[in-house]
Amino acid sequence: MSRTELRAAPRFVASRPAIMRRAALAGALATTLAACTSAQRPAVYERETFSTQSPYSRSFPVPAATTCDAARRALLSQGYVVRPAAADVVDGRKSFQPDDKTHVQIEFHVVCAPNVAESGGSTAFVNAVQDRYTLKKTSTSASVGVGPIGSISVPFSSSDDSLVKVASETIPAGRFYGAFFELVEQFLAERPDAETPR
Repeated sequence: MSRTELRAAPRFVASRPAIMRRAALAGALATTLAACTSAQRPAVYERETFSTQSPYSRSFPVPAATTCDAARRALLSQGYVVRPAAADVVDGRKSFQPDDKTHVQIEFHVVCAPNVAESGGSTAFVNAVQDRYTLKKTSTSASVGVGPIGSISVPFSSSDDSLVKVASETIPAGRFYGAFFELVEQFLAERPDAETPR
């Protein structure tokens, strides 16, 4: 084929409707992929089951004030700083340092409520939140002006370290709460005026 024939050969140019159809197809494909990704990541609230068998509570055959007193002793025995509260509420805090740049803090909350059943007793509802902080450097600068001789300024710079919260999460159900309830039962068993927990 000669050069003249090559130059004369028609080139394929997509029509405007074909381009629009391709764009629409690409948009539909992107929407489908986004929907699949969303389906793989359910919303956090969808994990809440509100089951009657709660791992965050346990009943004891003693009054609410007695249960919360045992919970307070259990937290104190494990190094938690317990803040003054009502007879049926206990709040504790404990700090951890996993490494040089990470700080973790657990906030433990206990509420003791009397049971409405004829058997009496009380139920302790617990919740623990873990907050994670990381060490970050922030640079600051300042200048000093000398008034009588003009606007002469000398820059100064410094770097400060500060803890920034990067995560906060309720500790999920598991051995953590089970061990706490077992320790509460132990402190209740040591009280001469309390029945042995069932």
